[in-house]
Amino acid sequence: MNMEPNTLGWHPGEIAAHKLLKVPTSLRHNPTQPGLSFSHGYRVAESPIVALGTLDSQGNIWTTLWGGGKGFARPVAKGVLALQSLVAVEGDPFVEALLHSAGTGNGNADGDGVIKPEGNGKMMSGLSVNLETRDRVKLAGRLLVASLDNKGGSGEKKVREIQMAMAVDEGLGNCPKYMNRKEIHAHVPNPETVVVVPRGKKLPDEGVRLISKADMMFLSSTNGRTMDTNHRGGPRGFIRVLRNGDSDGGENGEGEVVLVYPEYSGNQLYQSLGNLQVNPRVGIVIPDYDTSDVLYLTGETQLLVGPAAAAVMPHCKVAVKVSVKEARFVKDGLPFRGVSLEQSPYNPPVRRLASEGPPGAGVVDGTGPAAIARLVKKEVLAPTIARFTFQLSTEKGRLPPPAWKPGQHVTMDFSGELDQGWSHMREDDPQSLNDDFVRTFTVSNSFLPEDLDSHVLLETGSEGGLDVSVKLEITVRRHGPVTGFLWSQQQLQNHSHSHSQSPLEIPVLGFGGEESFRIPVVAGSSGAERRSVFVAGGVGITPLLAQAPGLLKEDVDFVLLWSLRAQDLGLVVDSFGRIPGLAGRTRLFVTGAGRGAETEDEAEKVRGLGVQAFVQRRLLREDLLGAKHMENGNKFYLCAGVDMTRVVEGWLQGEEFVSESFNY
Repeated sequence: MNMEPNTLGWHPGEIAAHKLLKVPTSLRHNPTQPGLSFSHGYRVAESPIVALGTLDSQGNIWTTLWGGGKGFARPVAKGVLALQSLVAVEGDPFVEALLHSAGTGNGNADGDGVIKPEGNGKMMSGLSVNLETRDRVKLAGRLLVASLDNKGGSGEKKVREIQMAMAVDEGLGNCPKYMNRKEIHAHVPNPETVVVVPRGKKLPDEGVRLISKADMMFLSSTNGRTMDTNHRGGPRGFIRVLRNGDSDGGENGEGEVVLVYPEYSGNQLYQSLGNLQVNPRVGIVIPDYDTSDVLYLTGETQLLVGPAAAAVMPHCKVAVKVSVKEARFVKDGLPFRGVSLEQSPYNPPVRRLASEGPPGAGVVDGTGPAAIARLVKKEVLAPTIARFTFQLSTEKGRLPPPAWKPGQHVTMDFSGELDQGWSHMREDDPQSLNDDFVRTFTVSNSFLPEDLDSHVLLETGSEGGLDVSVKLEITVRRHGPVTGFLWSQQQLQNHSHSHSQSPLEIPVLGFGGEESFRIPVVAGSSGAERRSVFVAGGVGITPLLAQAPGLLKEDVDFVLLWSLRAQDLGLVVDSFGRIPGLAGRTRLFVTGAGRGAETEDEAEKVRGLGVQAFVQRRLLREDLLGAKHMENGNKFYLCAGVDMTRVVEGWLQGEEFVSESFNY
């Protein structure tokens, strides 16, 4: 990941990318860690798949995917990672590159033997991926030794087991953004079809279909001294086919296969893009988790920024165009399959190519916005927390508006209000460069189709009729450009707007959230079923706000352990006042000095509302144990920031729990 580093650890390509994209990342230290730390080694061992990248004898970069189960990759010595996986020998270009590096060529693919590159080892990189937890760790280093045998194969031995040792020189944990959750299962591949596509020829139809349904890919790059392998994810269809070989003409009737994908806002390290500034070559692998089909690509990239990106992919700030030099489609070539669990809540809309139609707003799965949310009320509950009420409606003929389940989140697109095009390249606002202004918030109120009568807002339409819409509430802390923008809206106290102010209308892209994070409602369950213990940190209470009325109505056995700062007590007063009975299920843990007399008044109100316990200290492990039902069993639900989540999850080892973080 590093080259000839500057004093802060960045190589020239990364510095060039930072300057091009106008981010101050080069002014801070590179967070990449030397060697293989204990934490990284543990996370790798917990990951059922690893993406691997290397170069072939012509300098082309290839990426592959190995694995199938946790523990197939694991530390075996200081700085050394061992991997053991089934591979499709005839189709996996990474394996072929290893064989060539040992001077054996393809002729050794059918024989047993040790692959030992010359010198200090063969340059390579990796990315461990745990899609269930959205965890990933980048690795850079060298292949030390590998061996192939016959396990898992039959007949012509198309499938072999490979064992490999990798010296890890560098490692870096990455954020979970745009990682779509999947449950991975081991699978014995049966690579019946291997289609090699040289430059200028069309991808097979199966390859095009795979790209169109893919919601992630893995890419490898190099700066000449080390390599980098990373993940790119998004909604299905985020990778677009700009041209597909000779079907689009070109010299002598031939063209190139050209793909385009958007670069979403991330951690702003730009290690992959930094490598591509030095060396435009890239290796990409696109898996089909349903079928184990896989598409391998190698080619050269062109980074598109600002108007150049928008000209190819409207409404996109940064994109990468990939001209494919060679492709390989392998049917049933991966040693695993996956079951989709949940799309990333931070997936932006699909950005279509300019050549695919007239420019317009992005769509999700081709359906457009699910609804329009009009801001009708703003209520400040604490110095940095407010509740915003929206009037949710759909286009004519699409009523009723979409429903959501208690505890789910809503994804909203604020780009129409905040995206000012490429003026965001300004020096006074460089952080917004790659921001798509798509945000996900937990909905604070519940609504199901049967609740329509009690949740609708009626407004006289332009032709005198009544438009039916639904009330949607979000309770958020002011942090970042979108919540700051909402906070800047004038104090609305009713569902009307003055003639001098145009209503704020935001496209709603959809609703989501896991069933496992909703407390089950079983009538009369108090004292009969296991207890649910909800642990909230600050605004982590929001998933429970919509669930609590139904739980209390059915007398479900649940306890709330709520830890927050004293200055946020206004949120507690409001929540207890709006949800009768919630205070009696709550043990409150309050830290910080607050705001003097105002905070004291709020504390008295909280006590007066019947809170079960008001404790002026941090939440402790014994508090969790004290909330347990000792006979009927327990399940814990945790929603908090990163630090609190890490601590509480440690306390809950051996207990049944699910967690949801609002930090991405």
